[in-house]
Amino acid sequence: MEQRRRVAAYGVLRDADGRVLLARGSAACPYPGVWQLPGGGLTHAEHPADAVVREFAEETGLVVAVAGIRAAVADVATFADAGITVHTDRLVFDVTAQGGALRPEPAGGSDELGWFTPAEAATVPLMPFTAELLGLAVTPLPPGLPTTLPAAQAAPLPAGRRQRFGAYGLVTDPRGRVLLTRIADGYPGAGRWHLPGGGTDHGEAPEPALLRELVEESGQLGRVVGLIDVDNLHNPAALGPEGYPLDWHGVRVIYRVAVDEPTEPRVTELAGGSTEQAAWFDVGQLAGLPLTDIATRALTERVG
Repeated sequence: MEQRRRVAAYGVLRDADGRVLLARGSAACPYPGVWQLPGGGLTHAEHPADAVVREFAEETGLVVAVAGIRAAVADVATFADAGITVHTDRLVFDVTAQGGALRPEPAGGSDELGWFTPAEAATVPLMPFTAELLGLAVTPLPPGLPTTLPAAQAAPLPAGRRQRFGAYGLVTDPRGRVLLTRIADGYPGAGRWHLPGGGTDHGEAPEPALLRELVEESGQLGRVVGLIDVDNLHNPAALGPEGYPLDWHGVRVIYRVAVDEPTEPRVTELAGGSTEQAAWFDVGQLAGLPLTDIATRALTERVG
């Protein structure tokens, strides 16, 4: 089957009674009759935080502001008649209402909206990621759902466009040292020190992907402590691996990771990888290091 990837953003909005706003899928979406957090897919180059604001306005009529990142999850759906499996990376934000008037979007993705307590949400069909975010048991989706994609989602990205989802870590040890990796020659940012991590594989969730990359790039065993940020990178004039121009869009989640028993870092991934070296640094050693943009951002906000 053909494998495809998409990135989507959703929001958790609560009313004065603590109930969560949910949207029911319309006939125009792949899951008609199933309830989920309001949100949807990113457009090319769109920041996930901007996407959730846009999607809320389209689906619910509400103007919202993003208060922070809550979760990053992933799942895979199979559309047998289309011969496609779709891996969706779902970013969930806490949002607050700023205005607007609540109304569904029957011609789009939602035909009904409702405020739910967890107990009330447990009585309706829920998308698995929504059930998990509400602390509810995941139950099978209703039978008879479409086995092909709606026309709006069936087309792949236009030629020359690429989207990549990655997971990276602000990795520290009990002494407060920070682990960084240096990018190898031949890759964008060569010679700069970077956060450990990289792209997720089809069917792979962000946290396991990050811990896998941590072993491959440095030989360290870590544990994820928490999700701290989401970063968006758009380069409309990137070069692909064969020298062809690409309109590149990267979405990168950043976790705080602890290595409880640090060892001497060594690159263990197969030859030809993008990492040439890994090293521990005391905070005082970070000044003057050539850093990537994402490393600079994470270290400035969380360490500096």
